[in-house]
Amino acid sequence: MPTKAESSRERRWVIVAPDGRYVSLGRHGDPSEQEITEAEKALRVQGLSGWLAVMEGNPWVGKMPKFLEVRPLAEPTTAFSDAVAACIAKILEKRSTAKK
Repeated sequence: MPTKAESSRERRWVIVAPDGRYVSLGRHGDPSEQEITEAEKALRVQGLSGWLAVMEGNPWVGKMPKFLEVRPLAEPTTAFSDAVAACIAKILEKRSTAKK
């Protein structure tokens, strides 16, 4: 199991939705352009959008993760910073629930 310090350096590709949900695309390698395109198509089919980003840090322990915007997917209508703020709020909520 990684230490807290190792977890805080963890990097993964994610798609962050405007409402703060996120899904990982990979932790041990970069997603291919085909995987990104397929993910964007899946968002469109569901009437969703988001941003391809890199999350640095573990959402479950340690420092709060940081997000680096890579590019928008399926034409989001809100700001990346708003999606990240919503995502951090959800992470904090999950962390506090897990402690109970």
